[in-house]
Amino acid sequence: MNGKFIVGGIVLTAIVFGAGLYYSQVYAYYEKLDASAPEATVQLMTFDGVAEDILASDYQGIDADTSPIRYRACFTTPLSTAMMTETFVPYENAEPLIAPSWFECFDAEQIGADLEKGNAVAFLGAETVHYGVDSVIAVYPDGRAYSWHQINPCGAAVFDGEPAPTGCPAAPQGQ
Repeated sequence: MNGKFIVGGIVLTAIVFGAGLYYSQVYAYYEKLDASAPEATVQLMTFDGVAEDILASDYQGIDADTSPIRYRACFTTPLSTAMMTETFVPYENAEPLIAPSWFECFDAEQIGADLEKGNAVAFLGAETVHYGVDSVIAVYPDGRAYSWHQINPCGAAVFDGEPAPTGCPAAPQGQ
């Protein structure tokens, strides 16, 4: 009889901790960004190396202080992709990161597939928003746009314990 209580206690403890872990990963640390917040300003990098604000409406965004790559945003822009490709730096190897399921406007798998097929174009929003992390923006011809933070080659090397590649800024202390 005592064994049933012990096993039941272990199972109950595992369920409680599992639910807590799930909640902390999916809900606890994310905050919705207000469209008027400074973090909601959408910028793209020009070929001249200048970060330029672009027109964005219907902004929805989330972020967390716990990681520099938890930022996701959805918005629309009236700028044409033809004009944007002539003005702003494209982003090679853009890979949108999965957003929490409750942030329904951001479908990373669909965005990634559309980038691969050429149905959307990725641009550099800002280089090194945090050490080793770039801001990336994918834009569709109809004006839908999505933004996320992505680890760049400098960050990928340093975060794996390797020295920073040639041309990268020095890693901050503790990296």
